[in-house]
Amino acid sequence: MLTMTDLFCGAGGSSTGAIQVPGVSVRVASNHWDLAVQTHNENHQDADHICADISQIDPRLFPTSDVLWASPECTNHSVAKGRKRAGNQPDLFGEVLPDAAAERSRATMWDVPRFAEHHQYRAIIVENVVDAARWVMFDAWLMAMHSLGYRHQIVWMNSMHANYVGAGAAQSRDRMYVVFTLEGNPVPKLNRLCRPLAVCDTCGPVKAMQSWKKPDRPAWGRYRAQYVYRCPNVTCRNAIVEPIVRPAAE
Repeated sequence: MLTMTDLFCGAGGSSTGAIQVPGVSVRVASNHWDLAVQTHNENHQDADHICADISQIDPRLFPTSDVLWASPECTNHSVAKGRKRAGNQPDLFGEVLPDAAAERSRATMWDVPRFAEHHQYRAIIVENVVDAARWVMFDAWLMAMHSLGYRHQIVWMNSMHANYVGAGAAQSRDRMYVVFTLEGNPVPKLNRLCRPLAVCDTCGPVKAMQSWKKPDRPAWGRYRAQYVYRCPNVTCRNAIVEPIVRPAAE
């Protein structure tokens, strides 16, 4: 059994996904926004809950777990050319989060190494928008994790293509997943996660390959803008294919 800590937990979507993996349970979840914590508690009543400003709380007050899942928001961090991402972005229904949620934007990326230093999680998954990798301190943030004994891999994926163990999300949402593993633990083979099911007009059902439009540059970006999916077979000359997705109507 693996236990998980869900930092910046929101209403509980990440925890709900995690417990669908056999042998995983949520040990504790935390957010600074009381409504998020109350909602998460309704959805995951077996987990402990801590409502606090994560940037200000001592990690020693949290129980230790095997895995850390963290979804820090980067809307207030600097990105390329000195621009700043706009805050108070509307949600799916066009509404803006109340000040309690928008002000802190769930806390910062630096809380991840701060908690990792104390708890030495066996694995850490950090989920964020793809532009977080353009944050001016992103490389320094990775170096901080390396100094704590972690190796990292980055997965670039749209949520609608996450169909490795089931149907993807009925929503198009480009995301970056930085997966850290503590040195001495097995390194997961994450390339297989980027092989969504697709149908090639020539070859039929296939597991598509992620293909970057500019392979000479470091991988970064969004589906269609920076990468596409291709058929793995040479019969069709590795034709571009569209992964199978669920309709938004679901």
